[in-house]
Amino acid sequence: MPKQQKFPHLVGSKWTAQQTTWGWRHFQVVNRKNQGRWVFAEMVAACDPTVRFWLNASQLKDRTLWQAGWRSLQEQEQPEKTGSPEAGVGET
Repeated sequence: MPKQQKFPHLVGSKWTAQQTTWGWRHFQVVNRKNQGRWVFAEMVAACDPTVRFWLNASQLKDRTLWQAGWRSLQEQEQPEKTGSPEAGVGET
């Protein structure tokens, strides 16, 4: 049985940074890179496609750093509902 891919729905997913990152809060994953046991995501700012950076995709699971989907500041202050369609990227 083949090993399942980590973060299978990573590319195209949208994220909100808990703090301003490179001047922005809303990002989309446009690329992924596997390096050994690590998976990296290339993030692009939603409002400025020239702002790009790579991060370890496991950081997207840390809710103190990132929330799945694009959220307003008011939505960020509310606790996240479990079972929402934007539950985030997980390993399967």
